[in-house]
Amino acid sequence: MKWHILDTGIASAEANMALDAELLQKISKTEQLILHLYGWEGDCATYGYFLDPYKILKKESVKRYNLQLARRPTGGGLVFHLTDLAFSILVPARHSAYSVNTLENYAFVNRIVANVVQQFLGTKEHPDLLPQETKGIEDHSRHFCMAKPTKYDVMWQGRKVGGAAQRRTRHGFLHQGTISIALPSKSFLLEILTDPTVFVRMQENTFSLLKEEQTPEKLAETRRFLQELLVREVQRLEGN
Repeated sequence: MKWHILDTGIASAEANMALDAELLQKISKTEQLILHLYGWEGDCATYGYFLDPYKILKKESVKRYNLQLARRPTGGGLVFHLTDLAFSILVPARHSAYSVNTLENYAFVNRIVANVVQQFLGTKEHPDLLPQETKGIEDHSRHFCMAKPTKYDVMWQGRKVGGAAQRRTRHGFLHQGTISIALPSKSFLLEILTDPTVFVRMQENTFSLLKEEQTPEKLAETRRFLQELLVREVQRLEGN
């Protein structure tokens, strides 16, 4: 199981998403799995390909906070990248890890993420993959990744710590993942969300690896450590 580790550093939200789209387009030219690591230039959020962000975010608040928005080449809801670790994994169709069943692809990647979370927490217990969709979530909250756990998300103590969106083609699939380090500040969320219920759902359904209020230095340190754990985990798979 050969992996290529690609760290493209810090870039704008649009540049990061464009690169993932390009990698998926070219995935048929490689036999390796790709772990794509990257960072964000300023405060960013990404949203699913078919989602209109201004139906769920206040446009004037987006401008006031100078929040960069970018459409993902994958589906799913909106993800704030202020306090998470974002990463991407690409698997070529010729590889045995590729499946035409999207949920099997989710399970393949999120087992990796679950191992990383377990190592970060230093626990003998293993995070679960959510076995079925959650019910009773309002329409607005469904449009936010960390407000609504979905099938095969990474769960810890009954709450979502890792989520993702995927796009599959006949050449391979792109998995864009997020690991919750902390929630964005309450004041930010309440000012930018069109429906404050979403903030309540995030608090109820998200497990953050650290406390909600963190310094930029601590967030950066935690991102680096999680990236190191991701690299170690895929290298372990490569060695098996």
